[in-house]
Amino acid sequence: MKKLGFGCMRLPMIGGTEGVVDQEQFNRMVDRFLAEGFTYFDTAHNYLDGKSETAIREGLVKRYPRDAYLLADKLTSVFFKAEADILPVFQQQLESTGVEYFDYYLMHAITAERYKKYTDCNAFAVTSQLKAEGKIRHLGLSFHDKPAVLEQILTEHPEIDVVQIQFNYVDYDSPSIESGAVYQVCRKFGKPVIVMEPVKGGSLAKLPEDAQAVLEDLQGGSAASYAIRYAASFEGIFTVLSGMSTLEQMEDNLRCMKDFQPLSHREFAAIEQVREILKRRNTIPCTACQYCVAGCPQHIRIPDLLACMNAREQYKGGGSKFYYNVHTADHGKASDCIGCKQCEQACPQHLPITALLKTVAEAFEEPAKA
Repeated sequence: MKKLGFGCMRLPMIGGTEGVVDQEQFNRMVDRFLAEGFTYFDTAHNYLDGKSETAIREGLVKRYPRDAYLLADKLTSVFFKAEADILPVFQQQLESTGVEYFDYYLMHAITAERYKKYTDCNAFAVTSQLKAEGKIRHLGLSFHDKPAVLEQILTEHPEIDVVQIQFNYVDYDSPSIESGAVYQVCRKFGKPVIVMEPVKGGSLAKLPEDAQAVLEDLQGGSAASYAIRYAASFEGIFTVLSGMSTLEQMEDNLRCMKDFQPLSHREFAAIEQVREILKRRNTIPCTACQYCVAGCPQHIRIPDLLACMNAREQYKGGGSKFYYNVHTADHGKASDCIGCKQCEQACPQHLPITALLKTVAEAFEEPAKA
C-alpha cells in the first residue's frame, strides 16, 4: 500500500471550522487521491463535530465500491461512560460513514489516564468481539503518552494490530512527546506504525526564512513534502496521515509520495539542520488538534491564540495582534481563563496551557512594555 493516508480532521470548510464541509472540493480531493493509487482514509466521531464522518459517507462511501478504499475510525473516550455505551457509539459511526465494517478501528488519543477508562469499560474486549464478528478488520491505538505507557499497553494487549503515533522531525527527540522512543516501542513489539502530525499541524510547512533556505537549497520539494517523506522513511511505517484541507495541499503531497523515495543522507542532514534552527526559536508546540476547545467553559479558541503568539515570536508581529482580535471577537480572550485545566487534561502535547494563556494575555491585552 502507498504510504500516504488522507487524514480527515482538517477538511476544506465553508465558514471556518464551525461551518460546513466544502463537499464539492472534498469530492474532488477524494477522486484525485484514489486516482493516484492511495486508499487509506482516517476519521473520528468527534472530527469537525461529526461532519468528517458524514462527508466521507457522501464523498467516498456513496461514490466508490467498498473494496476501493480503507477506512479507519476511532472510539473516543468522551462518547462513552460505561461498557454499555460502546456498541451504540460504534453503530452510530457505521451509520454516519455508511459502511458495514471498518478496516481499522482505533482506541483514540490514549494516555495513561484514558487507558484506565478504556480498561474499566472493557473496551478492548468489546472491540475484539466486533473484530471477531467482521465489523472491524484491524484493531489499533491512537497514542499520546510516554514510551513506558505504550509498552505496558502492548504487553497487556497483544491483540492490538497497529499503533498510530505523533511522529515528525521536531518531536522525534522532544522531551514532552518522545516520538522517537515511542516509535522504538512499536518496533520492539512488531507493530506497524501509522503516523499522525507529520507536518506538526502545518507548522513544518511554513518554516522561518533561515530554516526554509536550508530545504530550498536541496531543490527537491516543499517544506511539507520533506516533513512527510521524513516520517515515511523509517522502517515499519505503514502510512503517513496528512490533514489536507485544500486541493493544492493534496497535489503537493501526491507529487512527493506517488513515487515515494526515502530521504537521502544529504536530505536527512538538512532536516537535522532545520531541527536545530527551530530548537533555537521560542515557540509553543501546539498542533491545533482542537481537543482543548470542546471542554473550555470560557469558549476560548486556545489553538488560535497560541498560534498568534507563535506568529508574534517568529515573525515579529506579522499581523498577529489583528488575528488575536479576530479570534476573540466572539469567543473568550486569553485573560478569561479561569484555570480549570480541562484543556491541559485533553492536550496530546501535554502543554501548560493555563500558564501559556497568561503569557498570551500579557502579550496581546496589555500595553507593550518598553
